[in-house]
Amino acid sequence: MTAQGMKRGLTSYGDAEFSLFLRKAFVKAMGLSDDALARPIVGIANTFSDYNACHGNVPKLVEAIKRGVMLAGGLPMEFPTISIHESFAYPTSMFLRNLMAMDTEEMLRAQPMDSVVLIGGCDKTIPAQMMAAASADVPAVFVPVGPMLVGHHRGETLGACTDCRRLWSDFRGGRITADEIDAVNGRLAPTAGTCMVMGTASTMACIVEIMGLALPHSASIPATHADRLRSAEASGRQAVAMAESGGPKPSEVMTRAAFRNALVVLQAIGGSTNGLIHLTAAAGRLGIPIDLDEVDALGREVPVLVDLKPSGRHYMEHFHWAGGVPRLVHELADLLDLDARDVCGTSLRERLAQLDTRDAQDVIRPRSDPINAGGSMAVLRGNLAPRGAIIKQSAATPRLLQHTGRAVVFDSVDDMAARIDSPDLDVGADDVLVLRNAGPVGAPGMPEAGYLPIPKKLATQGVKDMVRLSDARMSGTAFGAIVLHMTPEAALGGPLALVRDGDSVRLDVAGRRLDLLVDDAELARRRQDFEANGARGAAPVPTRGYAALFHRSVLQADEGCDFDFLVPGRGSR
Repeated sequence: MTAQGMKRGLTSYGDAEFSLFLRKAFVKAMGLSDDALARPIVGIANTFSDYNACHGNVPKLVEAIKRGVMLAGGLPMEFPTISIHESFAYPTSMFLRNLMAMDTEEMLRAQPMDSVVLIGGCDKTIPAQMMAAASADVPAVFVPVGPMLVGHHRGETLGACTDCRRLWSDFRGGRITADEIDAVNGRLAPTAGTCMVMGTASTMACIVEIMGLALPHSASIPATHADRLRSAEASGRQAVAMAESGGPKPSEVMTRAAFRNALVVLQAIGGSTNGLIHLTAAAGRLGIPIDLDEVDALGREVPVLVDLKPSGRHYMEHFHWAGGVPRLVHELADLLDLDARDVCGTSLRERLAQLDTRDAQDVIRPRSDPINAGGSMAVLRGNLAPRGAIIKQSAATPRLLQHTGRAVVFDSVDDMAARIDSPDLDVGADDVLVLRNAGPVGAPGMPEAGYLPIPKKLATQGVKDMVRLSDARMSGTAFGAIVLHMTPEAALGGPLALVRDGDSVRLDVAGRRLDLLVDDAELARRRQDFEANGARGAAPVPTRGYAALFHRSVLQADEGCDFDFLVPGRGSR
């Protein structure tokens, strides 16, 4: 039997009894009694940081979790890990996700704990913790920090960051003044918590709840509400129960059925396209493949039912009061595996039987009245994306979902930033904006640059959406006819590297196609040029530190952008 409590994972001095003796001496230096040392240990991963505004409520959550642990007879042990905030991470939060996953995994292995509570929120923290939990396989319960409350401006409800993007576009287009955008800036994010729209943070919170890794309703309780603290306390109690019983372990909860349930919910909530990359990475740690063809099939079958921005009108607090994930499960029951079990050992079927659906609400639609019958995401293939690309069709302008236009190409994020607002840029409203070398290797780190801004001279004419293509990602809060995650990326010789200004590009979402309308002979000539000269615009190859490790080890978007050496059965590329 595996040792428990302070006897777990003894430091190696060549004398196990001495190791335990020394550990107890230093633990007693903390003021703990022998009674405390005899109790099951619950680790609490503290992701608070002064750089992470979204996690501003974490100290209170840690206090509540500790209270729950102690009320249940356990010993809480708080420890820090890397904390990632989307707006404060250079070059991009995705670049650091795998580092946080490695940090968290190693701390779970290195320190004595019988179970762990993982506090996550913005944006890549829950994904990193899912990856770590899957690999370390210590019994774990997730506590999302929760969404912030909405802001208000001149009678309009505002939320970070869908309204950030919408109003910034209005400012770029000259439709609102500098004074007004400054006033808006102070009202978009009025409290602690993650973005209150269905961005990546809210998406991943919903995913850990539907997968059974977090307690019911924990995805949607606002960050500032007392219920958020009560949920954290209950999570601490549950962690003690898991510590005492030895499970369930993440590998017992994160099953193939649970991942499929997550993909169904991802479509139904109008979830972030980032969610697909993160699910693929977490599933990969357990040897469970995420098949893009299955994702697309679910996209055709599962309608968008949650009326939240950017696909709808409302915000996360409205989703919560409408019943949150449990109420959504009621609408999706026949599409889900109801026998999947959560960290409490309860099945979705059992939870569904206890659900009260009498409250009137209009945020979670019935299947007969969806927000979008076609689902949230579609998977595109064609000569521009042989291994797939993603479009969030529920947040796109419908008329652009079938479109042929002239390519306007940017070789890198820096090239785009330098030229997008130039009055000399040869671009029209029907053109297709193309950004390359913004993938995992080429950028590096696959930034959220896929939401290419509308060129200023078009924005001032009232143009609000265009077809945009890239090997980058896009924030879950963003919207538009935007094709992402084009695989393989340009820096590795993907077809995106062969596009030239003036080429015709055809997008056909109904037919699930994305094609460059250039003959094969010409593409072959361009391929020879690429192989002779390399990727134009790609970032220099790093030679040291984490950046070098990232460059030589990161996988492509269709494999979750994890590191090859962390995925069972994957060798170095």
